[in-house]
Amino acid sequence: MGAARIAFMILAFMVGGAAAAAVTPIGAPRWDALSAEERHILAPLSADWNRMSDEQRQKWVGIARDHRRLTPEEQARIQARMKDWANLRPEQREAARDQYRSLRNIPPDQRDALREQWQRYRSMPPEERAVKPDTRPQRGVLRPAPRGNKE
Repeated sequence: MGAARIAFMILAFMVGGAAAAAVTPIGAPRWDALSAEERHILAPLSADWNRMSDEQRQKWVGIARDHRRLTPEEQARIQARMKDWANLRPEQREAARDQYRSLRNIPPDQRDALREQWQRYRSMPPEERAVKPDTRPQRGVLRPAPRGNKE
């Protein structure tokens, strides 16, 4: 999976208004302590679950608890994203986390512009996306400007 796709996944997750994760008490449960419903919802993460930090598990448990309040479309989107995340290699996950941190730190007006650009891109048919690369969200937009003069 390319870096651009990872960036798009992260941006889509932020823009998509995914359910806010309710944080569980300290000491998030191990896989075998989850309810059957939570295990079903979080199944794509099962292989990595017990290696996750408590903080990561708490966030995912919160998503699972809010899952039934979501529309079927939102539930399907979250399931697809979990599967995509589970299939990433560790270095791809770290790159995705870095991208997320970069997105959190950009000014709100830039963030709004990125959301609009992303929505325009997503509304295009797949065959048009490939033909018009100039309409895709720009990769360099999220990188901080270089410091100092390099002349």
